[in-house]
Amino acid sequence: MTYSDRDKALGMDRPISRRDFLNGVALTAGAVALGGFPHAALGATPPSDPATLTGLRGHSETAMAIMHAVRDGSFWASAPALEATGESYDLVVVGGGISGLAAALLYHQQKPDASVLILENNDEFGGHARRNEFIASNGKRLIGYGGSQSLQTPSQFSPLVQKLLLDIGIETQRFEEFYDQDWWDDHELSDAHFFRKEDFGADALVLEGETAADWVPLTPLNDAAKANLIELIDSPPDYLAGKSLEEKLELLSRTTYDDFLTGICGYDPQLVTYFKNATEEYLGIGIEGTTALDAWGIGLPGFDGLELGDKPYKTMSPSGRLVAIDEDDYIYHFPDGNAGVARALVRALIPAALPGTSMEELVGNQVDCAKLDVADGPARLRLGASVVRVKHDGDPVAAKAVTLTYVEDGRLKTVSASQVVLACWHRVIPKITDELAEAQIDALNDQIKVPLIYGTVQLRNWEAFDTLKIDGFTAPNAFWRAVFTDDPVSIGDYTFTSDPSEPMLLHIWSVPVPGTKGMSARDQATVGRMALVDLTFEDMERELRDLMNRALKDGGFDAARDIEALTINRWSHGYALEYMRPWDAFWPDGPLPVEVARQGWGRIAIANSDSGAYAYAHSAIDQAGRAVNELIGGIEGFATFPGPALGPDDLVG
Repeated sequence: MTYSDRDKALGMDRPISRRDFLNGVALTAGAVALGGFPHAALGATPPSDPATLTGLRGHSETAMAIMHAVRDGSFWASAPALEATGESYDLVVVGGGISGLAAALLYHQQKPDASVLILENNDEFGGHARRNEFIASNGKRLIGYGGSQSLQTPSQFSPLVQKLLLDIGIETQRFEEFYDQDWWDDHELSDAHFFRKEDFGADALVLEGETAADWVPLTPLNDAAKANLIELIDSPPDYLAGKSLEEKLELLSRTTYDDFLTGICGYDPQLVTYFKNATEEYLGIGIEGTTALDAWGIGLPGFDGLELGDKPYKTMSPSGRLVAIDEDDYIYHFPDGNAGVARALVRALIPAALPGTSMEELVGNQVDCAKLDVADGPARLRLGASVVRVKHDGDPVAAKAVTLTYVEDGRLKTVSASQVVLACWHRVIPKITDELAEAQIDALNDQIKVPLIYGTVQLRNWEAFDTLKIDGFTAPNAFWRAVFTDDPVSIGDYTFTSDPSEPMLLHIWSVPVPGTKGMSARDQATVGRMALVDLTFEDMERELRDLMNRALKDGGFDAARDIEALTINRWSHGYALEYMRPWDAFWPDGPLPVEVARQGWGRIAIANSDSGAYAYAHSAIDQAGRAVNELIGGIEGFATFPGPALGPDDLVG
């Protein structure tokens, strides 16, 4: 490859470790180039822990090509000959994410002698809960996360989730000792915002102060926008004076946050640019499509003077409700995020694959993938196995078994199951079975995934951050919305950095939706997924290096010198889309599409984050409990309604 002088200055030509996790429609172009179903391209189960592998990671091009061929109706015309494995199990789970793993374990707890097989189309379990490992220049192993981040608000977990976590050796109160909540204060680090010249006329990195009046004057915002932002944050008036609480809540549930800023507050449009991406990480859509009520729920400014009380309003999204009532510290985080939860579930199911019993050993020990799929084990997890058809052996009402057809190592195989849990994406299910009514197919197809990009950057040191006294920065309207130091978690022998001269992992993220006003959350997610087709690793790396050089230049940062490794986790089929106003008029009173979509039939039940319309690990576990209860009963204490388990007295309206 030939590099321009600018690329060389950015370090694009440097021989660092680069990894590109691909997932979903981003692979469509590659699948087409293969000219149909690639029979022999799918690799075998890796012999070592996939978190340590480099190269193309995540959903492989072949795995996605298989499912796209099934989706497009071209798979069976070129499929290899069918071969029966002769294997039969009490339960087969399709999907090895947190929900599928939890379903397998809950089933096994109810029926300890049952035989269980999990079929996962990736070469790694965990779904979006992914672990990224690096070896730093000083030889230290660094552990980061490439998807699902933390156990959010465990005080709101259902009894089922709380019990299951304990069953797999996760004691949430221990994060109080693992997570160093004083790390930022000890190093005197503050949050910061980087204003790009493309959007605000000049590049400026501005550290937050105790009040907006302390730092907003230093920004390149125009004078009116500065005054507006200071008032919005420090002393917002009652913009809806004279209205009752009910009238305010109803109006805010119909008004997007950008319209609240410019219409109700009468503020300068530059504030819309500044806050444009502020709701994306929670809701998968910008402020042009998020209600002001949800903006209040997740903590955006402007509402203190409205006296809205301390209870969520019924029309708020699940995330808006959760954050509005959240009194838990954000500390329930393994170094590898919720990959730690996935690993704990696998350890409980297949102890030989991941030895140990403690939380410390979850972090320190390596997975032996060669022991995941061993005959006569208590459970089996088969990686690189893409299920393409699920069908009862006869009428679903009377059938005694279900046959599942899957692709492994380019071969088409079948396995029999007495019962099945489908823990794959909702929109996949109608493509792999012909046993559903149109109403359920429509409901399953309603669940759109939010495109999401997470990245992990390995730095040779974090001296630039220490010099600038920041822990990272947001970048309004940039491709990479934020760059922040990793969470300060030390567990067992794994210790977080304390010296700026030591290596450090950074977390970066982007929600590549178009931000088009008037476009629904579902339509924006669809457009965003398609946009990922044209994004290359080089494009995203170049954007990152340029952004960091400009934002951190006064700290002496040099991307060419200081970036030692980069992993990008592209999830074009990312997190489950929540129900939210103004797009979902049925929310929250129903009927909810998810209630129709997740109905089991015959010997098959459905469990995944989609079936809760809620992209949180605890919801995925709850849905696993519901699905297993449908099959064999005996499961109690799970939540089924999207979002936190709030009663009538916990809500307004």
